Amino acid sequence: MLDIKRIINNKKEVEEALLKRMPKEDFNLDNIISLEEKRKNITTDLEVLQAKKNEYSKTKPDEKTISEIKELSKSIKEQEEELKKIKADLKEKLSSLPNTVSEDIVAGDKENNEVIYTYSNKPKFDFEALDHVSLAEKLDVIDYKRARKMSGNGFWIYKDKGAWLEWALYNYFLDYHRENAYEFLIMPELLNRESAYASGHLPKFEDDLFWTENSKLCLNATAEMMLTNYHREEILDENDLPKKYFSLATSFRREAGSYRKDERGMIRGHQFNKVEMFQFTKPENSWQVFEKMNQEVIDLMKGLDLHFQLSKLAAKDCSAAMAKTTDLEVWIPSMNIYKEVSSISNAIGYQARRANIRYKDQKTKKNVFVHTLNASGLATSRVIPAILEQNQTADGSVKVPKILHKYLPKKYHILK
Repeated sequence: MLDIKRIINNKKEVEEALLKRMPKEDFNLDNIISLEEKRKNITTDLEVLQAKKNEYSKTKPDEKTISEIKELSKSIKEQEEELKKIKADLKEKLSSLPNTVSEDIVAGDKENNEVIYTYSNKPKFDFEALDHVSLAEKLDVIDYKRARKMSGNGFWIYKDKGAWLEWALYNYFLDYHRENAYEFLIMPELLNRESAYASGHLPKFEDDLFWTENSKLCLNATAEMMLTNYHREEILDENDLPKKYFSLATSFRREAGSYRKDERGMIRGHQFNKVEMFQFTKPENSWQVFEKMNQEVIDLMKGLDLHFQLSKLAAKDCSAAMAKTTDLEVWIPSMNIYKEVSSISNAIGYQARRANIRYKDQKTKKNVFVHTLNASGLATSRVIPAILEQNQTADGSVKVPKILHKYLPKKYHILK
């Protein structure tokens, strides 16, 4: 959620930032400012009325005093009801606004994304290369048919080799993040509506989530949702910042709408696994932390020795809660396209305001909203297709990245 004081004091700056990602007719800052003025005025009026009532209560309760107190009580109740409505309206309008993107983010959608880093070269094959779906089935790594029978389209089963490969990736990622001093959390995978709101998924993305029958709990769409809420409604110790966490979780997404014809297999599904990194920082340190997290994800991916690129996203391609996002995208040869395996994002104070997460500033003694940052480290459902396709050989086998060998039975160092 945006800071209402910032909207009032820097209206033009906020408006220009919002225009990078949404048309002018989709938001009205004047309306929000007007509601805030009404809220402040009614709050002041209520304070005056309450003070008068308190004064009357100190006098002798004669008939006139009792009558005055009744009138004041009636006015107070009416004003409180009006204030409640205004606060709800103000919250709704503020909640509908996305975060403002940072100054270096350009307007527009995916077509304006900028590649800022590339690792290695695209693999070249002197034989007829197969796609990851064909390879997975041929090598008996993934079972799509039985998963479809059990759950429908958009699901898969990791068979013995595939299960070991998935587990090897987990172990590599977990070891890496532990070495970088992240604390390991295994979180609940059902969240309440307050949690989905705090992470920025409500109200805009309600239809993208899997809800329980009474709509009170949803399955997490990303471990970022749980990690955002870990310190919800807390005041942190300044000396404890930054707080660094990572979590291994299954993500569930409805993925409403039509799939691209070539997004078969594991490229897009309703259920997939990923490791998520998350940090709570002081505002003045968050962009330095953002750069550090970018480098951590790059180095993690380098360890797999796969061709990939890092792209800075244009405003409309950034998630609503984020001020800046870079996507680490791995090359999928059969699709002739890069696919995201990690998004590294800085939400600045947007999520913290929704979740009411602050720290006590030791100098000013004031409570200050933290900044939140997250990064996938990594999503396995697109890493495995990249491993299969980029590392396939002429004899139909696939070489597993060396860094994973210590986590695998020796017979699965090469999939054949």
